Amino acid sequence: MLEAGHRRFGENRVQEAMERWRPVKDQYPDLTLCLIGPLQSNKAADAVAFFDIIESVDREKIARAISDEAQKQGRSPHIYVQVNIGEEAQKAGILPTEADAFIATVRSYGLEPRGLMCIPPVEGPRGPYFALLRKIAERNGIGHLSMGMSDDFETALRFGSNEIRVGTAIFGQR
Repeated sequence: MLEAGHRRFGENRVQEAMERWRPVKDQYPDLTLCLIGPLQSNKAADAVAFFDIIESVDREKIARAISDEAQKQGRSPHIYVQVNIGEEAQKAGILPTEADAFIATVRSYGLEPRGLMCIPPVEGPRGPYFALLRKIAERNGIGHLSMGMSDDFETALRFGSNEIRVGTAIFGQR
């Protein structure tokens, strides 16, 4: 993919990403690495040091850890607040009704969310969920929406997604 000119990649796990990308990161200064999987607070230092974007900020403890590390390291990756748009127990993210307050909390830590990220329920139409995420973003002055994956990116684009995650379509199942 690098030889073909692709320069933006998402990773689910901090350690795997570091193992995969550390050997080539210096050769490609325009490489952008995004953490799209869950982040544990004990991995915040590595995530802040290594990733350009962290798309899975979903707890106050994580926001605080990222803020502390950003100050220590003098490096501040872009962050996205993950919203559990379908309010599904098995998925991470802030509930839609809590999103405004959480975004304010994140800002109180000196972090400015660049975007919001969501993964809607697998069953049923996805458009209403994407529309809700867009409304939350608009209310909070947030310009980027990371929504849509290999099976629903066309719908997400219609609802204003600026970033889609299509790894499965390109690389296959994990």
